[in-house]
Amino acid sequence: MTDFLIYSSYLILLINLIVYSYSFFRKEKANVFFVSYLAFSFVLQISMEIIYFLRLNNLFLVNIFFIGQMILLGLFYNSLFHLKAQKTFVKATLIIALLILSVQFVIDSSQFLKFNLFEITLTSLLIVVYALLHFYNMLTENKEYYYISVGLVFYLLASTVLFLVGNLSSGLSDDLKFLSWQLNAFLLIIYYLIILFEWIKSFTKIKFLKG
Repeated sequence: MTDFLIYSSYLILLINLIVYSYSFFRKEKANVFFVSYLAFSFVLQISMEIIYFLRLNNLFLVNIFFIGQMILLGLFYNSLFHLKAQKTFVKATLIIALLILSVQFVIDSSQFLKFNLFEITLTSLLIVVYALLHFYNMLTENKEYYYISVGLVFYLLASTVLFLVGNLSSGLSDDLKFLSWQLNAFLLIIYYLIILFEWIKSFTKIKFLKG
């Protein structure tokens, strides 16, 4: 069941990468940073799967993924913001977060080869803050990438909680840890489907009937 969820998420992510790349290169509509994020996510997740298949430690790629996700989504939201103060906030917080993580890795380089809960929490919550700022802007602006932002906030908050629960409870219950990973895989599929829905809603001529 878990393998089905994981490989389903890979497939939907690949579809997202294809359709958003098409919209970017052929229609010049999709955001370059978001397309880069999709490409980065696909390459990293496939790489992690290959290294896992070879029975090697792939946690360093997990750490690279969360850092890269923070940077690319930070730049994505920075490109959507119009206020100078918000752009400065994004750039400053990205730099501060990278400095904090660099110090952590310098002090204890083994953290880069472990499941780093501090890194996951810091990078995820920072993206959530950017998304919430975007929601605030959309009160008076066009609802650009609205569904993606909804999916991001929902997924990142839920997955961060699941990672914390799964890791902290691993010594008490392996079943609970396994369940948390299954739930995360399911939530990832929902998130990728929301991204696909955003593309259908914003980049195609398909109209949805209102109830």
